[in-house]
Amino acid sequence: MTASWRVVLLLLLCVEAAVLALLETFFLPVRLDGTLLPRLADLPFPVTIVVAVVTTPLLVQWAAGLSSRVLAAAAPLIVWFFTIFVLGFFEPGGQGQFLLGDWRTLLLIAGGALPGAVAVGAVMARNAANRPGLYETAGIQ
Repeated sequence: MTASWRVVLLLLLCVEAAVLALLETFFLPVRLDGTLLPRLADLPFPVTIVVAVVTTPLLVQWAAGLSSRVLAAAAPLIVWFFTIFVLGFFEPGGQGQFLLGDWRTLLLIAGGALPGAVAVGAVMARNAANRPGLYETAGIQ
């Protein structure tokens, strides 16, 4: 695969990360209240947290398959986090309607950022293992 196609695919992964962050934020307040989902005591149904936990590490791994650079692998995670940040702090109208002020928002951010960061760490470890002599292991002097 040529370098230009890899850049295009990496940009598509970043767009996908932004769209996923947008959808995860918009559907975070879904409740079992009979409006969109069946009625079950108005319980919150934050299924988008599970989507964030699953998709952010996948996007990082796919980006790592396109390039051996850590920044390229971390690009979807950075775009995802930046999109959540923009929606949370610079939302249109300033009504506080996109990010909730409760546990669901915290779990969304942690559920997307932590597994994605672990995937970036795995990419860094794989890069270090594939380049012996370039990185020294801890404790060897």
